[in-house]
Amino acid sequence: MEEISLSPRDYQSHIFNTAKDNNTLVVLPTGLGKTLVALLLSVHRLKAFPTSKILFLAPTRPLVEQHFQTYKKNLSELFADLQLFTGEVPAKQRKKTFQTADIIFSTPQCIANDLRSCLYTLHEVSLLIIDEAHRCLKNYDYTKVVDYYKQQGNNKRILGLTASPGSSPENVKEICKHLAVDEIEVRTRDSQDVKPYLQELEFEKILVPFPSEFLEIKLLLKKIFDAQVAQLRNRNLLFGPANKITLLKLQGQLGARYQNARDFNAMRGMSLTATAIKISHALELLETQTLSGLHEYLKNLQKQASEKKSKAVQSLVKSQEFNAAFILLQNLLTKKVEHPKIEETVVLVENQFKENPNSKVIIFAQFRETGVKITERLNKIKDVNAMAFFGQAKKNNVGLSQKEQKQIIQKLNSGEINTIVATSIGEEGLDIAEVSTVIFYEPIPSAIRKIQRQGRTARLAPGKLIILITKDTRDVPHHYASKAREKKMYQILDDVKKELEENNKIKTLEDFK
Repeated sequence: MEEISLSPRDYQSHIFNTAKDNNTLVVLPTGLGKTLVALLLSVHRLKAFPTSKILFLAPTRPLVEQHFQTYKKNLSELFADLQLFTGEVPAKQRKKTFQTADIIFSTPQCIANDLRSCLYTLHEVSLLIIDEAHRCLKNYDYTKVVDYYKQQGNNKRILGLTASPGSSPENVKEICKHLAVDEIEVRTRDSQDVKPYLQELEFEKILVPFPSEFLEIKLLLKKIFDAQVAQLRNRNLLFGPANKITLLKLQGQLGARYQNARDFNAMRGMSLTATAIKISHALELLETQTLSGLHEYLKNLQKQASEKKSKAVQSLVKSQEFNAAFILLQNLLTKKVEHPKIEETVVLVENQFKENPNSKVIIFAQFRETGVKITERLNKIKDVNAMAFFGQAKKNNVGLSQKEQKQIIQKLNSGEINTIVATSIGEEGLDIAEVSTVIFYEPIPSAIRKIQRQGRTARLAPGKLIILITKDTRDVPHHYASKAREKKMYQILDDVKKELEENNKIKTLEDFK
């Protein structure tokens, strides 16, 4: 009986042939069939080692279930016993099931805990598959499972899958080291063997003006920010640029310094840094998100001050600039003024459905509050049925359980709804159907996240990718940063690939001696 009902594309066959004989990191954009490569390799390893097992790990339960369903759909029941592991299955039951299963699907946390508890070993595992392999860094449970596998496995083979391993050479090398990678297989939308299978992706960058009436609020908030930064510099605590990333890093360093030596300059620095970070976030909301989101955030700071959460926040909300900014903001909201990106998004979605009433649209936004606002506004448009798609946190009652997330994806896939507004939860690997248009409400400086987002369209039908950029704000450098990092990522992968090939040649020569 035929065990696979799918036939691979040329590039998938090529990658499979590499992965047969080498621990391989596969870098392939979302939607181009990384799971089929894993499936082909699983069949090959079970045939080569008939009494062995395959272990397929993915970082979240919905992703694990998705891979389980893909295998179930494409493998005959007689070929292998497929089992899904979750923390809800009692440990005793998992121990028993592991002994009899041929292919096990799980989160890394579940397997790492079982291995620590010595419920079973990985000596029979002939293939370990790591999905979203860019997470295989530092102390994440992936690295712990891989370490156990390296020690316990008899016929070891590792397959890492990702749409993007990031643009840091250190991280790419660390991922390769953890996974004992011998070969890297990289494909982009422009690769010659991938192009024939893809549809045209139309890209549009839309510049949105930063309204003059927002500028006054920005200048007031910036005055507070600059004052905190100036004091940090005067105290010789901050050198170089002052942005959210450097300030968060400094906060951690000052905390450690105060803990170790009761350094009061560091303690004062922590307070200044905390205020600067809060105002940096407020500026980000003003420049790139929504006025209603900024209003909620400033009201929350006032609440923290009234509850005497910290002297820094009490001092901040008493400041003249903070109060002036808050009054200006309230005046704009009373006049029903909102960030121009909201109406721009509405126009784009309206036009998409006029052009094609059967469209499906995904809008990515960085913050939940923004997502809620966009969803509310879109649902006022005729023929648009939108739902917000967020992670699990129950903050402000907008978080969704994994079951609810799954239901929303099913509704989009079946056509019951036609638009979802997603935070980062919609980026990674989930089985979201092909969409006609992907809109970035703001550019993101991360290459990993940009590649994952844009992979949602132009696979089976032509698609559009639209990025909204507010002029003269942090949106502009963020857009160019992600482009530069994506370019850098492919260059790094090329360099690491050459390095691995060189190492393999040296190993081969040593084996011949």
